[in-house]
Amino acid sequence: MRIFAVGDRVAQTQYGAGTVTDANERYTVIDFDNHGIHRFVTSVVRLESTTEPAPPRAPKKRASRKKADAASS
Repeated sequence: MRIFAVGDRVAQTQYGAGTVTDANERYTVIDFDNHGIHRFVTSVVRLESTTEPAPPRAPKKRASRKKADAASS
């Protein structure tokens, strides 16, 4: 049983490529490029290392304060 490090790029047969976001002896959490975040039992999941780069992510937008300011007026 191999425990991947946070940030490692891996591939899984059903979901494809993704990035490990959390890993320990019990669970491995992966943010897949096209399928979102999934949690697996570490001792059961079959993962392979991959050199496929992560796709670029759009920057997170900050919430606008205009609505909150207008509601309190």
